[in-house]
Amino acid sequence: MCHACVIDGVRKSMLSRRGLLRGAAAAGLASAAAGMGSARAALAQAKGTAVDLTHAYDGTFPTFDGNPGIVFEESVNFDKSGYQIWKLTIYEHTGTHIDAPMHFSKDGASVDALPVENLVAPLCVIDLTAKAAEDANAMVSREDIDAWISANGAIPPGACVAMHSGWAAKLGDPAFRNTPEGAFAFPGFSKEATDYLAELGAASIGVDTLSLDPGNSADFAVHYSWLPGGRFGIENLANLDKLPAAGATIFIGAPKHRPGTGGPARVLAVI
Repeated sequence: MCHACVIDGVRKSMLSRRGLLRGAAAAGLASAAAGMGSARAALAQAKGTAVDLTHAYDGTFPTFDGNPGIVFEESVNFDKSGYQIWKLTIYEHTGTHIDAPMHFSKDGASVDALPVENLVAPLCVIDLTAKAAEDANAMVSREDIDAWISANGAIPPGACVAMHSGWAAKLGDPAFRNTPEGAFAFPGFSKEATDYLAELGAASIGVDTLSLDPGNSADFAVHYSWLPGGRFGIENLANLDKLPAAGATIFIGAPKHRPGTGGPARVLAVI
């Protein structure tokens, strides 16, 4: 069959499938919303302004181990075939991505098993920019959470609590990852804070840095306590400075490969 015929057939098939997928997505969202208490309330408050919390990334995006997190290999050339395809080699924990329970527990839930009701959630943004300006390894503390609650009300059950440290503005600069001497340096959560959030019923946490733990962590205490408890995290969030402290709803487009320890995600907020 000629390439033009193949492309035309694929185009028609995709148009048909898009209609089906739109209907399925709407039905799936309605079904998920029916089981979400606080998330349903947050959706009702959303005004419809969408904010992309996801960084575009390529092989130059900073990674924890310093190796490229995504590699592109040409699979089909446009000039030769009339269409083009890349073969991608992706490491799960690169770019804006999910840390699933399995990432730090042998038998924890994989990314495909994350409860769908926790992927649409009230978003609480804790501003850590002042502390981070003074200390590159600043941590969200229990006191920071209590201050947020005092100003904004209770943390909703099932919420995603995100740290806004201002670190996303450093992307493209070596300081996003390291000190001039090469040591890891970036803000994160303290174990005390995430233990408290677990008590309060939060389902996920997010950071605008490379790791849930601060850069100088020697034991990954947050990863080893938060994730095995069945909760998940999001690393390398973008545009948290464009959101209010409370009132936004987060939509977490987690990947669904099994048995995944996490993976790149498209994350949006609606205010």
